[in-house]
Amino acid sequence: MNYRSTRGQVSGQSFESVVLEGLAADGGLFIPEQLPTLPADWQTAWAELSFPELATELIAQFVGTDLSHTKVSQLVQKSYATFDTPEVTPMVQLDARTHVLELFHGPTFAFKDVALQFLGNLFEFFLERRNAQSGGHRLTVVGATSGDTGSAAIYGLRGKKNVEVFILHPRGRVSAVQEAQMTTVLDENVHNVSIEGTFDDCQDIVKELFSRAEFRREHSLGAVNSINWARILAQISYYFYAFFALRRSHGADALPAFVVPSGNFGDILAGFYAQSLGLPVAKLVIATNANDILDRFLRTGTYEKDASVAATPSPAMDILVSSNFERFLWYLARDHEVPSSVVDPEERAARACEILAQWMDRLKTAGSFSVSPAALDAARQVFWSGRCGDAETYSTIAAHYSHEPSYLLDPHTAVGVHVAETLRPEIQALGAHVHSVCLSTAHPAKFSDAVLRAVNDAGHQLDFDSILPAPFVGLLEKPRRCFESENSADAVAQHIVDVAQSK
Repeated sequence: MNYRSTRGQVSGQSFESVVLEGLAADGGLFIPEQLPTLPADWQTAWAELSFPELATELIAQFVGTDLSHTKVSQLVQKSYATFDTPEVTPMVQLDARTHVLELFHGPTFAFKDVALQFLGNLFEFFLERRNAQSGGHRLTVVGATSGDTGSAAIYGLRGKKNVEVFILHPRGRVSAVQEAQMTTVLDENVHNVSIEGTFDDCQDIVKELFSRAEFRREHSLGAVNSINWARILAQISYYFYAFFALRRSHGADALPAFVVPSGNFGDILAGFYAQSLGLPVAKLVIATNANDILDRFLRTGTYEKDASVAATPSPAMDILVSSNFERFLWYLARDHEVPSSVVDPEERAARACEILAQWMDRLKTAGSFSVSPAALDAARQVFWSGRCGDAETYSTIAAHYSHEPSYLLDPHTAVGVHVAETLRPEIQALGAHVHSVCLSTAHPAKFSDAVLRAVNDAGHQLDFDSILPAPFVGLLEKPRRCFESENSADAVAQHIVDVAQSK
């Protein structure tokens, strides 16, 4: 199993190297050179597997000779032992044909834990193995967060040997709980950095640091954002798990239409890969908030940045540019932009890299690019999309809290549920056997202000202490450590140098 960059200048990379490098040297994202073929009997052989067993089988398809099946199993078991339920990602039914896949049962109560607990253990294992062979290998992980990635990365990497982690977050643009989850972790290898700006500013700084070849080499930079392929790989597992759970509860012909709150596109990209591997999926639905670059693309065929980020009740989705969309665009270019007269697979891949690089350059210089009508039609075959405003987010939270039985949604999950309800006629038209499965990305207690506003403004009462997870009790009063930086890659780079020199 080898990997190539979407930009075309790097190929033939092993699983281990793409995990440790994160972002390709040419600025592209790593993708498999070929997708594996699942066992012919996977639908029966895997039907009753536990989540860790299922994740092991799927991840093992992508690691080549870098990890044995036994080692994959050990790393997976270690990663998901930190979750508060044996199911890892249980599914809850809202109505006859609508379900919520709860992805928030990890140590930071966000879906990012599914990938980052695993990624942290991968980093540690690969570095320990390299050090046993030659010594001196360390990793400086640099990441940007709109809230949940930061705490999940920190909890996945805190105390790990040979790893320093620097997490950039936009000052004042994450929830109080999210900020506290990050900045109250005082382990010596954890370094929080607040930036005056937006998540996109933080992400741009990270990408700029990775583009500095000498700095990247000197500090052995590693990526923890969903630009890291291992993040996407780990998330494929819960699409398969939800498929099997739905069929166990609703019959052998039940089919999921996954509705996914989408910001950086990593979560639903895992669904695209699951479908590409052969998972039966009725539809993948992108749910956006007011920052709707993905919804606008599917309506117009033009991928265009807004002038600024809108602050919404679902801050983890407050993103101008969805970095992971580049991976899907590569497949779109290969299959629908490269002329059909080009039949050699490697030549088609090379041409796709050229087209993708041109698109990304236009996005950077002009703020937008457009795909062909054929490519847009192909994208619409894979994805539907919908948009949810702030008022709809609050009303959806209130409506489901007042239902019997009551269910409390976080604002990101509410975006997904609202879009699922808006598209209910279209989803039901796919067949009586199709069920909406809305991915729930965070525990509602992480967004107390939005949840309480939604419930109270609707005239309901909510005892918030009754839903507060034990680790959140007293969290806001704990000591904190955070470096306040100006909005500049140079300033962040200097902070990384200063920390390295102080060790």
